Amino acid sequence: MLKHLVFFSLAENAEGKTKAEHAELIKLGLENLKNLIPEIIHIEVGINCPNAPKTDYDIALYSEFDSFETLDIYQNHREHKRVASYIGKVRTSRAAVDYEV
Repeated sequence: MLKHLVFFSLAENAEGKTKAEHAELIKLGLENLKNLIPEIIHIEVGINCPNAPKTDYDIALYSEFDSFETLDIYQNHREHKRVASYIGKVRTSRAAVDYEV
């Protein structure tokens, strides 16, 4: 099994919305991918607590796949690309880790 973790920092204001508004939209968009991409075994998105240190990332994505091949299918799926394009417009940084268990 492959675990895929991604962390995003978001702009305070971008595309006419606040960071909090973008975080909610991103959470909904990413978690909905489970209904659209059968290769996703599990996906969850957490939004950083408002009272957490300001140096923390704003969003954490945790997802599971059978293999790097199914992760690749997910990453190249048109619905994932649509959500990723939106995130790209409002994020200021990204970090990711993929590991096998």
